Formats: sequence, structure tokens, C-alpha cells
Amino acid sequence: MDVTQAGTHRRVNGTRGERPNWLGGLVSLLWLAVVIIPIYWIVITSFKAQSSYYATNPLAPPTEPTLANYRMVIESDFPLYFLNSLIVTIGAVVPAVAFSFMAAYAVVRGGTGRFLRGVNSLFLMGLAIPLQATIIPVYLIIIRLHLYDSLLGLILPSIAFAIPLSVLVLSNFIRDVPKELFESMRLDGASEWMTLWRLAFPLTRPAVVTVTIYNALQIWNGFLLPLILTQSPDKRTLPLALWSFQGQYSVNVPAVLASVVLTTLPILILYVVGRRQLISGLTVGFSK
Repeated sequence: MDVTQAGTHRRVNGTRGERPNWLGGLVSLLWLAVVIIPIYWIVITSFKAQSSYYATNPLAPPTEPTLANYRMVIESDFPLYFLNSLIVTIGAVVPAVAFSFMAAYAVVRGGTGRFLRGVNSLFLMGLAIPLQATIIPVYLIIIRLHLYDSLLGLILPSIAFAIPLSVLVLSNFIRDVPKELFESMRLDGASEWMTLWRLAFPLTRPAVVTVTIYNALQIWNGFLLPLILTQSPDKRTLPLALWSFQGQYSVNVPAVLASVVLTTLPILILYVVGRRQLISGLTVGFSK
């Protein structure tokens, strides 16, 4: 084999010029440690007894694991707070996604009228306004509607803040549906309503799943709205209940961390199940 053939052989096998990225690997390991070590500490500490927490190495696994901390948290009205978070999340996500899907379809397929352009600009403007900047007007509106200290008072603002991003993502997906398919449906005598749900919805189902998971994550973890718009303990959601529990049992660190694990576990399961759908959908939505 001559020199030319040897060089070609090395290029074909992909070995020429390849070097291990030691720096990238080291940074990845450091970042993995930054993420994993706190999670590991939270989980193992939640199984430790309060009496042995300060007497042992914080990173050492418990010698005598106990479920007393989880039992204490569950007996502290945790099922009620879990139910409140579930009601607020489902009650806000379902109408927000349904309305956003219909609005995105109207913006994309409704023509180029001035009204639709203005509506689309209004939705995009909602992305530029943070929740913290509108909390006082939202609070006053909820008071005027006599919805303060109610779950409905949490659901309505959550719907409003979930719509702008949902419309943006869904409209980008609907634009990718070939126009010939819509024209074919209209030639077959299908109405706009039938075209919306029998054509656009099945073809954009990945985007619908994406915005559903994303909005569920945001609303489930929401803290500011429950803090401002509720007062009664029986109307608390899990993030607010966790904050109250931390203040009540601040000395009992294992019990506080057990409440953190129980609060995070449901949404972590949802994220693990739909992680690929969520990331791919958001990436495609913003890159078009």
C-alpha cells in the first residue's frame, strides 16, 4: 500500500485528525457533579432521622433509613395541596392549549388581514411582558372579580400567561402543513371546524404535546401567583405549601427535604416521559 492509499484509508476510517476532547469531557463531568450531588444529598437526607442528621457525614447514605419524614409530610395535608396543584394545572393547561391551537390556526390559515396581524402581534407582545410586571394589575382584577383566595383565581391568570408562547409554537407547526391538504379538504366540502380538528390537529399533535408538557411544568411549579392570590391554607398549591412547610419545620431538615422530593416527583416523572417530545418540539418551533 502506497502513501496515497494509506492516507485515503485513514480518511475513510475517520481516524485522521481526530483527538479526544479532554476539556469538553472535564467540563461535562464537572457540570454533572454540580447537578447530581445536590439531588443525591436531598434524596439520601430525606431518609435520615432528624437525630442523626447533624451527627453523620452529609453525603454519607443513611445507616438506618426511615420513612418517618415522608409520613410526617403526608400527614401535614400534603394530599390536599397535591389536589389543588392538580386542579390548577389541568384547569389551566387544557383550555390554554385548546384556545391557543384554535388561535394559531386562525392566525396562519385565516389570511393576511389587518385584524389577524394585530392579534398575532398582541400574542407576541405577551412574550415580552413578565409575570412580575403585571402581578399588581392581576391582583386588582382578581379582587374586583371576587375570585381572591380561590383556585379559579389561580387558573384564569395561568391561562392568560400560557397562551402567547403556545400560539407561537403551534403557529409555526401549522405553517408547515402543506396548503394542498387544506385545499383538498375544502374541495371535499369540509368546514373550517372539521379542517381544524380532522387535519390540522392530527398533523400538529407533537406540537400540542410539547406545549401541554411545557405549560404543565410552568404552572405546577408556579409560586408567585399562589403567593399573591391566595390566603387560606386549604387553597395552597404544592410550591407554596413547600415554602410554608419549610418555615414551620426549618430545624427538621430531613422532613423539609422529604417534602421537596414529594413535590418534585410528579413533575419529574412527567418531564422524563415527555422530555424528548418537549425539547424537539420547542427546538423546531423556534428554529423555523
